[in-house]
Amino acid sequence: MITAKHCKEVSVRVFNDIGILAQLTRIVADKGVNIRAAAAWVEDGNKGVVRLVTDDNLRAVDALRAHNYAPEEVNSVEVSMEHSPGMLSRVCEKIGNGGVNIQYLYASAPVSDETCLAVLSTDDNDRALVLLNQ
Repeated sequence: MITAKHCKEVSVRVFNDIGILAQLTRIVADKGVNIRAAAAWVEDGNKGVVRLVTDDNLRAVDALRAHNYAPEEVNSVEVSMEHSPGMLSRVCEKIGNGGVNIQYLYASAPVSDETCLAVLSTDDNDRALVLLNQ
């Protein structure tokens, strides 16, 4: 079973430096905000991007701003699916067969869990939602 819904990620652009990810996640944790999913990568050698799906974006954004970061909320799609072989392929096929391009995706699941979480962004998130929830 696949269930998709709109979500917002907290996105922060940072200078790529040792310990920056630890610092960002500590700031969010100290405000009592739970990070449900995270992705981070480096672009152009010294610029980093951190994306967080949290249980309270308002507090996460406020906390990061208080520490002189410039977070923004980014529209994306949260997908809950059965944790079994081929499920991620089914999600990607549904979106692709519907003519929607996936711009990025990250997923996570505990080995012992029956469901997993994927976060993705497409060139048409509304259409992706319809395709996934059919």
